Amino acid sequence: MKLFFAALALALACAQSHAASPSPAAPRAIWTWEEESYAMLRQDAAAGRAIDFLKSKAVDTVYLYADAFEGRNLIVAEPQRYRALIRRMHASGLKVYALLGSAYLKTERYVLPRHRAQAEAMLQRVLDYNKGAAPEERFDGINLDIEPHILAEWSTRKMALLAEFVDLSDALVRLKRKSGQDLPMGPAIPFWFDGIEIEWQGKRKPVSQHVQDLYDYVALMDYRDRAEGGDGIVSHAMDELEYASRIGRKVMIGVETLPNAIKKVSFHHLREADMERELATTARMVGQMPAYGGVVIHHYQSYRKWLGLE
Repeated sequence: MKLFFAALALALACAQSHAASPSPAAPRAIWTWEEESYAMLRQDAAAGRAIDFLKSKAVDTVYLYADAFEGRNLIVAEPQRYRALIRRMHASGLKVYALLGSAYLKTERYVLPRHRAQAEAMLQRVLDYNKGAAPEERFDGINLDIEPHILAEWSTRKMALLAEFVDLSDALVRLKRKSGQDLPMGPAIPFWFDGIEIEWQGKRKPVSQHVQDLYDYVALMDYRDRAEGGDGIVSHAMDELEYASRIGRKVMIGVETLPNAIKKVSFHHLREADMERELATTARMVGQMPAYGGVVIHHYQSYRKWLGLE
């Protein structure tokens, strides 16, 4: 946090100097989980409805689930479904990232060394798919959602689990590099990783910085319902944005639409106009920073439900 106040002051100055003229729309992505992704893969109508909806909401990148669900793994068993859907999304102007990680598969276990092979196989399936697909049918990137803090042993093994998470990240980045595929890859991480330091490969620094050193970008789970203030979106993202700007990486700022007992965690208790106002404020405050990559919304199905479309 030592550079926070200086960086925040710079961001605020940029925001004030650009307040008179509207800023261009920030890139916008969306997490699209198992059920809705498989529906799009299997049903033309669901895919069409999703594409129309996402374009109406200025979403330009879909994090499309690309692993097993309900006993099937379509990227292996029926890759033609991914080819057709990605081709269709590309034709509509959308980018498509493979979303890897799943509550259904309990992939939080993949941080444990005994599950490392499963994690690598998960990524390898996507790399193999891309290698065999035509250019217009390939994933444009990869988003990983493997969260060590979900594990039951988090309270007793936090530091060890975080080191294992960084070890896993290193292994996955090496696997992707070995494939020769130029796919941007990054994980979803909570904003508070910047407040925990660990030593890894002889360097002691915040977990967030170890992770950012390895990946091309991070999708920061920056789950707050307002942009400004000490407990706001901008404040919680500033360390990651400042560090990413220094090392040439990107940060996607994630926001939540699912209901939550702690109201400030989600926009669910507010209106769509409130979320858009806070996202616009965020973009004005940090949009001039080189690391700012845009916004990612959690998630497709809950977003539609929040808007009364489901």
